[in-house]
Amino acid sequence: MPYDIIIIEDEADLGNVITAYLKLRGFSVLWFNTATEALAYYTANPFNNKLVIVDVQLPDLNGFELAAELVKINASQPFFFLTAHSEKQDRLRGLKIGAIDYISKPFEIEELVLRIANIINKFSPDPKPPAAVKSDYINLGDIRYQKDQLLVLMPDGKEISLTVRESEVLDQLAGNINQVVKKKDLLLSLWGNDDYFNGKSLEVFISRLRRLFRASNQVSIENVYGLGYILKVHKHSENM
Repeated sequence: MPYDIIIIEDEADLGNVITAYLKLRGFSVLWFNTATEALAYYTANPFNNKLVIVDVQLPDLNGFELAAELVKINASQPFFFLTAHSEKQDRLRGLKIGAIDYISKPFEIEELVLRIANIINKFSPDPKPPAAVKSDYINLGDIRYQKDQLLVLMPDGKEISLTVRESEVLDQLAGNINQVVKKKDLLLSLWGNDDYFNGKSLEVFISRLRRLFRASNQVSIENVYGLGYILKVHKHSENM
């Protein structure tokens, strides 16, 4: 049968966690811990699997070799790599094979799930006719934000890529322009709980967005002490 996701990961603990979490989120998942087993299955079932996730370091073939074999069988198969390495040469090698993306270990399981959902939605047939599709750009003063592409278009025309989590945080703030968004509400919505460590993670993402908006004369993120954050969008240029 076709699966939403095929995972090739030799670390048993990680493979179990990813598989269980994705199944809880409603995905059909098939997990292999060797490239040989995965390749044998894929050779017999090459089509309609929506996404393949390949660990770079496997005990028999390495992930690059496996991905190259998958592409020979089905050149249109979307796939990405899990890797403990981030060397430029490795990334270039994977991209040349046809990888959509890399996710570096360690990673947040929520971010992995969101990336997977975005990729599957992007590469699955869209049942809507073109006339029903509308722009996903949100104008924020002199910045434009495109949620589905994880992009912001800066005042100088430069496109900046966001991580999934950065985009999620910005989306929450952009839905409440010039209004206080409680930190607790952000944490519960995006992380599922408001514990100390998730609070620190949120602060990191807010800081990254703040640095990004330094190039804007109209957009800023401000703290409301003890409560949360405000995404301020000014109609006219002001000294920030």
